[in-house]
Amino acid sequence: MSEFHQALEEGNEIEQQVLNILRVKYPCAVKIPGKFKDYDIYVPEIDKSIEVKSCPSCHDYGNIVIEIEMFGKPSGLLHSKADYWVIYDGNIFRIMTKNDILHCIFMSKLTYREFVGAGDTDSKKAFLVPADKLLKYGKELL
Repeated sequence: MSEFHQALEEGNEIEQQVLNILRVKYPCAVKIPGKFKDYDIYVPEIDKSIEVKSCPSCHDYGNIVIEIEMFGKPSGLLHSKADYWVIYDGNIFRIMTKNDILHCIFMSKLTYREFVGAGDTDSKKAFLVPADKLLKYGKELL
């Protein structure tokens, strides 16, 4: 299995775990199938959407990659229409808003970097956000 497909499969499993957590309180929550890029999960009971990001190796490398552009088009944080982002660090699911992420980036005075990510064929633009700083913005998803 290619690195990209393995990452995709792992991402789908993490999304399912988040969905299972949400369905305890919101039984109508649904994972959006296919290549819908606006968000991963919709919760109709509260009319909110959620983007799920998994970064279990962020503690090893110290950063969480927050993508903003791919193939010359806005992606990730700049494309997402999600009300909330859930970031999984390998141990805990943390929920935060897009504004929380932007606040962390600006307060940390970060600049984006351009690089080819693992499993990618083209370069992307992304912020490498210190995991210890970003994760403080989130609350544990219970």
